[in-house]
Amino acid sequence: MTLAITPLDKNFDYSPDVLSRYRLIEILALWEGRLTTKHLCKCFDIGRQQASKDIRIYREEIAPHNLEYDKQLRGYKPTEHFEAVLTSGTVEDYLSLLAFNKRRSSKAVQFHWGFDNIAMIVPPIRNVQPSMLQAVVRAISNKQRLEIDYLSLDNPIAETRVIAPHTLVQTPLRWHVRAYCEKNKGYRDFVLSRFSGDTHQLGVTPNLIDGDEAWHMPVTVDLIANTKLNLHQRDLVELDYGMQDGHLKIPTSLALVNYVLLSLGLNVLEVDVVSEQQQIAIKNLEEIRSLLLPQG
Repeated sequence: MTLAITPLDKNFDYSPDVLSRYRLIEILALWEGRLTTKHLCKCFDIGRQQASKDIRIYREEIAPHNLEYDKQLRGYKPTEHFEAVLTSGTVEDYLSLLAFNKRRSSKAVQFHWGFDNIAMIVPPIRNVQPSMLQAVVRAISNKQRLEIDYLSLDNPIAETRVIAPHTLVQTPLRWHVRAYCEKNKGYRDFVLSRFSGDTHQLGVTPNLIDGDEAWHMPVTVDLIANTKLNLHQRDLVELDYGMQDGHLKIPTSLALVNYVLLSLGLNVLEVDVVSEQQQIAIKNLEEIRSLLLPQG
């Protein structure tokens, strides 16, 4: 198990697996208030001696002032001088870890450290064929053109396309791949579950990620509380979203901004009249609309 937690800007000469154990030490101590060797043993399938060594090295070499042993807890707790060193120290570290554990848990596999009082609502898994995903990943890795059959809502018959994929993209509802489409002579999004038939790699493509202008064009979504709400409601929405001075600015790109808006329940085509039930609104709506909608 490797914890995909973004560390702070510090250099430590440890392998990714070892760093994962140190990050877990930091996260559990900070957010659960108690760390024992059992946490590391259960999560990483290591012995108690190795777990004790990991905690000792964390205390001595990484963060000497972060942990102290508490006899009543029979474990380590964060000191009043605790400072995140290997993680961001934000709640997202812990919540992401809980979600990761919940997704991976099954009768056969479970990275469990004690806290399991969570429930997750996840979208249905799309029917992505393994062979298709393998082909797309290899084409991205090798910068190859890929011949595929693609189904669309407009056509019941699969159409052969030649694409040059460069990035897999996960949205709240599905996975797709960003790719150059030789038929459309431009970069498009292709839903992975709509690939069918056989695939063929056709050699190196000249249409790489560098040529995808929309992918590289920065766009900032400026969110505010819906002005139709009363003052108390707006204040609460601003608190919910952690807004600063009434704004939450989300950086993204032109290629991804529509997915960001959809994940927030917003649509630039349907927000001329903002419902009072909508808690947030787009401050720079006209700017984003001008980028997404055809002119004239």
